[in-house]
Amino acid sequence: MKSIDDLRRCLARIDGRGYKAYKDIKGEYNCGALTLCIDHVQGDPFAIPSMIRVRAAQEAANLPEKLFNNAIRRMAFEDFLARKVAAAIHKTNLRIQGSGKSGLIYIDAGAQESLERSAAVITRQWVEVRMQAGLPANGRTILGKQAELMLCDELPKIVQTGILWQNLPESEAEYFVNCVENQEHMRSQLDKNGLAAFVAAGSILPRKSGVDDRPMTGANVESFKSPDKFRVELDIVNPVCGANGEANSAISGMGIPKGVTLIVGGGYHGKSTLLKALEHCVYPHIPGDGREFIATCRDAVKIRAEEGRRIERVNISPFINNLPRNQNTTAFITENASGSTSQAANIIEAIEIGASVILLDEDTSATNFMVRDARMQELVKKEREPITPFIDRARELYDNFNISTIIVMGGCGDYFDVADNVIMMSDYKPIDATKEAKEIAANHLTSRRKETGSIKLEKSSRTPIAKSFDPSRGRKDVKIDAKTKDLIIFGSNEIDLRHIDQLLDHSQTRAVAQSIYIAATQLMDGKTTLCEIVNSLEQIFNEKGVDALNPFSQNEEHPGNFARPRKYEIAAAINRLRTMKME
Repeated sequence: MKSIDDLRRCLARIDGRGYKAYKDIKGEYNCGALTLCIDHVQGDPFAIPSMIRVRAAQEAANLPEKLFNNAIRRMAFEDFLARKVAAAIHKTNLRIQGSGKSGLIYIDAGAQESLERSAAVITRQWVEVRMQAGLPANGRTILGKQAELMLCDELPKIVQTGILWQNLPESEAEYFVNCVENQEHMRSQLDKNGLAAFVAAGSILPRKSGVDDRPMTGANVESFKSPDKFRVELDIVNPVCGANGEANSAISGMGIPKGVTLIVGGGYHGKSTLLKALEHCVYPHIPGDGREFIATCRDAVKIRAEEGRRIERVNISPFINNLPRNQNTTAFITENASGSTSQAANIIEAIEIGASVILLDEDTSATNFMVRDARMQELVKKEREPITPFIDRARELYDNFNISTIIVMGGCGDYFDVADNVIMMSDYKPIDATKEAKEIAANHLTSRRKETGSIKLEKSSRTPIAKSFDPSRGRKDVKIDAKTKDLIIFGSNEIDLRHIDQLLDHSQTRAVAQSIYIAATQLMDGKTTLCEIVNSLEQIFNEKGVDALNPFSQNEEHPGNFARPRKYEIAAAINRLRTMKME
């Protein structure tokens, strides 16, 4: 291993030379308590910044093992360290003027969710952070002195601030890790308590804006209170201080039971805000987010209409049947789905992968898919209507498959007949309206007819054909990129993920893109179903972490910026690859 002085001399030697001479600095350097690893050097100042890692032995870092003594705590503590390094970067006084990305120092730290990432890794022997650095240049001429200041002086200070225990806020680190562990422990109790989700009393659900996921603040923000009927307590493993300073080992709040639950209420009273919190809280959240004591079943999937998407051999016949021109809906194929066919396919695909809770909002659903009232049934007879509306399948989903549904519904009281529970949001306060809704249903009988007919809802499986997954583009055998959180480039194809509401982070999208490549090249054999494939990917993540996603990384090189996705979002992306074929 070279010394940091060797790096200084190398940078002095290549100062003023062409940018490609930066390749000479690749390697490992001893920086005292730290080891600097320059794994990949960018080709020019406008390219993706260079990949670097900084590692400290545990003898130097002295991180307390109690903060990473199980998988959940390790993930949370790694996330915490990445955030601290990001904060140190933000505070640095490094000012480098140059071309392209000159002087940029970046680490892939998270936002409101705490996710398993490749940005930081802790073992009993060492701790490491993975970063990117824009090597300084004027045009394409190396600025060696500025690079020395960045890599040899400022970068070690930044990392020491973010990963050495002596520089970290002990109580803040412990609270962060304990908070994430509590959330996962609460989530693990949902099933045995017969719950699909839990919202703690005192939670803050509204967000600052449509583009800012941080909690809304101010005197007018209403904290969450549970109706008596739905109030439950869940245990936590790390006691928290209550309002009176006492240590509480349980959290009280609203438990949403399994079954069919309606969330009703007037416009702007918090229906969709509650559902949005539930769909995001399949992941733990950071302290202070306002949703850090909300837990939704890990297998909850948000469903919406998605006009224009491609569908490949999905059995949508329980919802769509008897189409004109005898189109086959038991293995439905289309390049341009309607709102109703797309929503039907989205539900069947989620069930195929193992969803146990379906989340629906009427605002993002196809109206004719959700319900047909009695008057429309009278005008358009069933033999002329191919759609079996969701209202006629909701009970069947739960009674026959143990799949619960949580539906935001503001415009159709016919759902009172099929609901187990009705929660009414009034000025962001939840009210138990179940009894009143059932009385209304009894006193105002609907004359609509159930339209399921003889077709039964069944869980299906499909097998992807590997050769339909072509990652090549032009002269490149593999061209895969996550352009944004909502767009993957896979070979010559774009995968549109705008309507996958539970894909929350750009780094998750990067991970999804690489997951598809691994699935196509390693797991698809013409016999393995899509469900089995994404379950195998989950097993890879469990055993090797998200580092396993980069098939081009050698030994311990920087794996790239990845955050772990769920299997549902991976499957959703595969289903939206327009060249994909299924058996």
